[in-house]
Amino acid sequence: MATRVLTKLSSAAITFGLVLLGGGPADAAPPRTSEPVGIDVSWPQCGKTLPKQPAFAIVGVNNGLANTTNPCLATELAWANTAPDPALTAQPRVALYVNTANPGLQGSWWPTSNHYGGADVANPYGDCSSDPENFNACSYIYGYAKAYDDATIRGVANPQKYLWWLDVETGNSWQAEKAANVADLEGMAAYFKSINATVGLYSTGYQWGQIAGSVPASSPLAGLPSWLAGARSLAGAKSNCSLPALTPGGRVVLTQYVSGGLDYNYPCP
Repeated sequence: MATRVLTKLSSAAITFGLVLLGGGPADAAPPRTSEPVGIDVSWPQCGKTLPKQPAFAIVGVNNGLANTTNPCLATELAWANTAPDPALTAQPRVALYVNTANPGLQGSWWPTSNHYGGADVANPYGDCSSDPENFNACSYIYGYAKAYDDATIRGVANPQKYLWWLDVETGNSWQAEKAANVADLEGMAAYFKSINATVGLYSTGYQWGQIAGSVPASSPLAGLPSWLAGARSLAGAKSNCSLPALTPGGRVVLTQYVSGGLDYNYPCP
């Protein structure tokens, strides 16, 4: 087995991540298009004037790291709820996204048991307490715990009603062993599914490959919907709908592009 190394993955490729778009103009207007497109926002948009009544909205729960809270979550959720009702597209009027990471033993907290949130967690990778160096088992609990926190302590009311997107980017800390990162993301998905919420995956094909690699069809991540970043225009976003999903059996349902300093999202047919 390869040496476990905590690493913040990076690449020469430009990351079109959600957290990188905080420097745009505060009064950016929606792109002129006859098709309804959504907008995603988070802490970089704190205090900025946002376009009114987006077709749909996706709000970041964290402050750029998996163990933090977006200080503008309440106000941005209030803005998101100005989206038209009934929804203009097949996407939910309001969805959420959360930062993900797997810091391992160098994180500010790392699990030492299969117990979290006052309950024992069913762990398909074994018992984290029997071997804290069992990175797959402990990574699963770490992911489960971060999702639990996102749903219970960040200020999200009725978390079960949302679609939760897992934001998987190389800008956060990950293990060199991709199997441990997959276990971490599986733990997050498992918690959200346990409260009957729906789950999706956000990334680019390149970043996903660096962090998770090829996920087996037997993984609980297989079949989840994909939201792909990376486009610079609406035309590029439309084209990206034809790209492969991030996991086997999945489908690209949403693609992101940048316009006027904001992230816009095209719902794939």
